[in-house]
Amino acid sequence: MKNSSLLNSELKMKTIDFIKLHQKHFDFNEFVKQAMREDIGDGDHTSRSTLDPKKSGKMELKVKESGILAGVTAAERIFKRVDHKIKFKKLIDDGSQVKFGDVAFVVQGNMQKLLTAERLVLNVMQRMSGIATHTNLLMRICHDTKAVILDTRKTTPGFRFFEKWAVHIGGGKNHRYGLFDMILIKDNHIDFAGGIKKAVDRAKNYLKKKRKKLLIEAEARSLDDVRIILDCGGVDRILLDNFSPMQTQKAVELIQNAIPVESSGGINEKNIRLFAEAGVDFISIGALTHHVECLDLSLKVKRK
Repeated sequence: MKNSSLLNSELKMKTIDFIKLHQKHFDFNEFVKQAMREDIGDGDHTSRSTLDPKKSGKMELKVKESGILAGVTAAERIFKRVDHKIKFKKLIDDGSQVKFGDVAFVVQGNMQKLLTAERLVLNVMQRMSGIATHTNLLMRICHDTKAVILDTRKTTPGFRFFEKWAVHIGGGKNHRYGLFDMILIKDNHIDFAGGIKKAVDRAKNYLKKKRKKLLIEAEARSLDDVRIILDCGGVDRILLDNFSPMQTQKAVELIQNAIPVESSGGINEKNIRLFAEAGVDFISIGALTHHVECLDLSLKVKRK
């Protein structure tokens, strides 16, 4: 078991890599700008009317239930975007196990600016922490298998960057970020194309013509589909959709490590272990990001 400082160091490096990889697909500053415009309108009249615009204060992020903390780095960037003069002191790193009463960070700055940013910071952190906590739970259930937990594209429009970041913080990995970075031939593509072989052949020809290097994944709805995909060649991963654990094990035996195997559909904390033990390489779960139970956090004035 690695010590906590080493794990935190690895997570920091992975977080830097995540941001660099996806920042071209997501404009953080524009996100904050749009979120502020949605929330503030023509002004935060409550703060303007009740607080001295020249006074500063301190607030602290308090944890109100146990889980995995996520979004501290995002919170700092949001505060700095709202007012670059705000001072941010991090006390707990992203990816850390937290409990009731823990204080994740302290911020100091203009009172009005702090309260203007408060809700956006909490909305981001509570949702990210909920996703990271659930991801971490599933990873721990599958701890001694080779199965890796993946997210999906079932994300909140405009919030995908944070949701996939949270999965990463929780110990899972990201499936394709969008429609542009992988070819995933699902049931509707197969039915529209007229069959698995036609869909796969068209995908391979498309990549050759466009001179693109993208992985091809094809969905199987039965063991017969698995056989067809294996016969096609050129497929980099098989997705077993809505297979039972027993069917999954038969499919894994049929594939014989020829290509990586992913399971998806109806998988949760109650049955995920069965799929992991069947020998799949990946388990993708849409509920990680579309059925989120947020972690309870609060930003409170730090009293002297």
